[in-house]
Amino acid sequence: MSAFETLRIANTALGAHQVWLDALAGNIANANTVRSTDQEAFRATYVVFDPRGDGGVDVAGFAQSDPEGRMVHSPDHPLADADGYVRLPEIDMSAQMSQLVMAQRGYQASVQVTKSAQDTYTAALQIGAR
Repeated sequence: MSAFETLRIANTALGAHQVWLDALAGNIANANTVRSTDQEAFRATYVVFDPRGDGGVDVAGFAQSDPEGRMVHSPDHPLADADGYVRLPEIDMSAQMSQLVMAQRGYQASVQVTKSAQDTYTAALQIGAR
């Protein structure tokens, strides 16, 4: 595999991991978003990936969590209904944090692959210049 091919594949991975990190950041930031029971809950975003036939990965689209969320009894909350319930998103923080670690590690690995491919290409140019 050429250095350019390695860079192309690593670039698709960098982009995909960045989108994943952005989606996770939004989910984590809104995990405690409270809405009244007559509104939809915050909908967590999940990235759907599609492997390329020639290497690399694309973001195929996004999936969202259930708008029903979960009902929580919180009678003192200003958005509580007559029965004392509010709506929270259905976000599993432990799953989000696990995915965050995976996305960070994948991004870091893609950066390292990019750096190695650039170093290889630079070394080849230096050999050719002699």
